[in-house]
Parts: sequence; structure tokens; C-alpha cells
Amino acid sequence: MGLSNPLTEEEEAAMVAELGQLRQEHRDLDAAIAALEQVGTPDRLQLQRLKKRKLHLKDRMSLLEDLLTPDIIA
Repeated sequence: MGLSNPLTEEEEAAMVAELGQLRQEHRDLDAAIAALEQVGTPDRLQLQRLKKRKLHLKDRMSLLEDLLTPDIIA
């Protein structure tokens, strides 16, 4: 028996919506990073910030995916 309470439908819907937004932003950052890297001399600081933001989004997406995936005890 788990100690955590199951998510309400509203909480789950909100998390799914946020996850969708984060995935879209992650894809947009991919495109922005690729475009910036194709420039002759990319702005390294801006590139570093974009990559850091992308990593933060990835961490948040992983957290939400973990919360949305039910624990299965075999």
C-alpha cells in the first residue's frame, strides 16, 4: 500500500496539460539552439542559457511523467 494519495482528475488533467506545454517549449528550444548553432559565431552565453532552460524543462517533464505513471508493484 502506497502512502501517497491518488491524483484527482483535475490534478491529473492539469499535469497532462503542463506536460504538453513543456514538451512544446522543449521542441521550440531545440529549434532555437539549432538555429543559433548554425550562425557563424553563435552567442555562447545565450546558447548556454537556452541549454540550461532545456535541461530544466527535461527535469520538470520527468517529474510530471513520474507522478502521472502509477506505481506497479510486481
